[in-house]
Amino acid sequence: MAKPLVSIITVNYNESQVTLELLESIRELSYPNIEVIVVDNASPNDNPDCIKERFPEVKLIKSPKNLGFAGGNNLGVKQAKGGYLLFINNDTIVPKDFVEPLVKTLEKDESIGMVSPKIKFHWDSTLIQYAGYTAMNKWTIRNNSIGYHQKDNGDFDTPKETQSIHGAAMMVPTRVVQEVGMMTEIYFLYYEEHDWAEMIKRAGYKIYYQPKSFILHKESVSTGKFSPLKTYYISRNRILFARRNFKALELLVSLIFQCCVSIPKNSLKFLIRREFEHFKALWKAISWNLVHKAA
Repeated sequence: MAKPLVSIITVNYNESQVTLELLESIRELSYPNIEVIVVDNASPNDNPDCIKERFPEVKLIKSPKNLGFAGGNNLGVKQAKGGYLLFINNDTIVPKDFVEPLVKTLEKDESIGMVSPKIKFHWDSTLIQYAGYTAMNKWTIRNNSIGYHQKDNGDFDTPKETQSIHGAAMMVPTRVVQEVGMMTEIYFLYYEEHDWAEMIKRAGYKIYYQPKSFILHKESVSTGKFSPLKTYYISRNRILFARRNFKALELLVSLIFQCCVSIPKNSLKFLIRREFEHFKALWKAISWNLVHKAA
């Protein structure tokens, strides 16, 4: 019986060499029926043509402008032909057999709308980054990655339903995307996969964690592990997520906590550390939410 086509979609931004390393590992996959789509998000300091030169089998899409994480991936979705869409960060390395357990999970249970593998750190493959997510805290608008920085000793090897997906690697059936819609592009960076998971859950589907599959994640290559850009989008989108997904009372409680605790605390922290660019990024994020009332 023929295996269903899996469309692997990744976004490149100024990191063609990093993307090439991912593609090297994808070329070794044992799954027999894949197409690979690389979306270059208008990289200003990079020439993505080397991707097509090294990997002629890859479909390279050059966006005329930077569309962000969701927009870049959505551009790939529009060109994809697979029955399953596998979104994967370009700063990852995949083992040869990582696709099969994800496909099997979705084939076995059509009530599952998204599935992520176990994610481990590339710099230390004995440490876990993701083994599922806790529910989003209605006060802090944060969730916790289960197993984060814990040893991969077998304690997180049970497949299970989880509260949210991890954007570094997630597989979604095309029929679910056709029913629910693609990722919302208003976020640009961060929180868009959690918003998408909420959309898919509201449509009646489950979110799943499948540890029989894993990837190695280098983490935040394009944006930097701690940058004003990251501060801006995480701060902006945390509030935006609550506005889009919390019920009225939950949103009120959350906004009171943000105004009385989180924002003052982070502002003071940045000022004490003399991290003025981060301070400005935080308040720019708050201002965005005040101006954009119809989010």
